[in-house]
Amino acid sequence: MKSTFNICFYAKKDKQKANGAYPLFARITVDGVASRFNTKLDVLPSIWDGKMGKATGRTSEASRINRMLDDINASLNTIYHEMQRRDNYVTAEKVKNEFLGHSESHETILTLFQKHNDDVKQLVGISKTIATYRKYEVTRRHLAEFIRSKYNVSDISIKEITPMFITDFELYLRTACKCGYNTTAKFMQFFKRIIIIARNNGILVNDPFANYKIRLEKVDRGYLTEDEITIILKKKMVSERLEHIRDLFIFAFFTFVALTNVCLIINKLQTN
Repeated sequence: MKSTFNICFYAKKDKQKANGAYPLFARITVDGVASRFNTKLDVLPSIWDGKMGKATGRTSEASRINRMLDDINASLNTIYHEMQRRDNYVTAEKVKNEFLGHSESHETILTLFQKHNDDVKQLVGISKTIATYRKYEVTRRHLAEFIRSKYNVSDISIKEITPMFITDFELYLRTACKCGYNTTAKFMQFFKRIIIIARNNGILVNDPFANYKIRLEKVDRGYLTEDEITIILKKKMVSERLEHIRDLFIFAFFTFVALTNVCLIINKLQTN
């Protein structure tokens, strides 16, 4: 996202050293919020121009200081523009920390989501169904499209996930994707699962879902009458495959076991 960025150097006059030199500090400002750090350079007041933010004169010392400040300025600009390309948002503190080598690892949300989905895929037929795997894949695709349309980047750091990001994603599902209320709630449940994994692994400390409630609306799906069940039981199917499907459905109906779980049970019996 676009932001204003500025760098200036100044002498810290309240920290004058025994030899009369001032330590030079850098001030980074992003969108009006500043962060400062010590450049580890010292300058004598006789060669420092506070308005220009540089040393003056033709001495080797002035040239050395200005050369070092130019290097710092170039590095900070490179870090800032790289963060703009990579992250959801940029702050002066983040630029400073990366310059000083204090930056944290940049685990991204879509990378973690993909790893989770790959793990689910390996469990299909064991403890997961193909339907569950496909729902996670659709959720990840919607999330990727949202990030691209909202922030114009291909991925973002997990640490950039905020309550506002979550509500914006929900709005995107309801509007751009035209998902119904319960479908949106299901996608948000799958997304929340990834955030839980990030927190459990220490990637994320705060819980952006803390004040976000996922609720499903009750839907009257109707029910089959005894006469309708009898019709299904007596129906002559055109193939053995359809007979098996009918038998699975009837078994699930009378045992109250979800049809997907019935399929898992059958797969386990066939492999044992």
